[in-house]
Amino acid sequence: MVEIRCTMIAAYIRYLFDYLKMANMINLVGLVDPKQVSAQSGSLSYKSKHLSDCLEKADGDQFFLVPYNPGGHWVLIIVRPAKKIVYYMDSLPNRSVDDDMRNIVNTAIKMHNSHVGKQSSRKSAIWKTLHGTPRQPTNVECGHYVMRFMRDIIHDPEPAFEKKFDKKKEPVKYVQEDIDQVRLEWAEIVTKQLENNQ
Repeated sequence: MVEIRCTMIAAYIRYLFDYLKMANMINLVGLVDPKQVSAQSGSLSYKSKHLSDCLEKADGDQFFLVPYNPGGHWVLIIVRPAKKIVYYMDSLPNRSVDDDMRNIVNTAIKMHNSHVGKQSSRKSAIWKTLHGTPRQPTNVECGHYVMRFMRDIIHDPEPAFEKKFDKKKEPVKYVQEDIDQVRLEWAEIVTKQLENNQ
């Protein structure tokens, strides 16, 4: 299986955005284009500025889903700018947060706080690893898992991802049908786009 590229995840994000609009949830969840923040996207300052620009649009306690690829592996970062909390979801066990990603997010939050004139006694965001994150069975499903994480968070009628995915003793498990559902949705998105372009 080939690694999922940014454009594939960006297409799925578009589908999720359409769902958010239909469900009138735009003010709850923000989506960040992975092409603008992942490892091959440019300088650290460029990525931080892009993320900060996204955070500027935050509506109250809105949180942002940030798919990130440091190189060869997809993870999901969830940023809550109002609370200065960042959640880390990785479908491979025992991995720590990528230093570049940590710097991008911390810098973006500082830039955001500076722009809105918010002072904080904390120097940087609090990072929390969600230990109940579903684990992929092999080393090639990470992109599909990240898409499924985003789908589950958005489709939850009461966004409570902290509780759902932070259960060490009872981690959430995905079966093949869960991942296949994301693959089918992605295929429908691409097919629809191709039909619209004809």
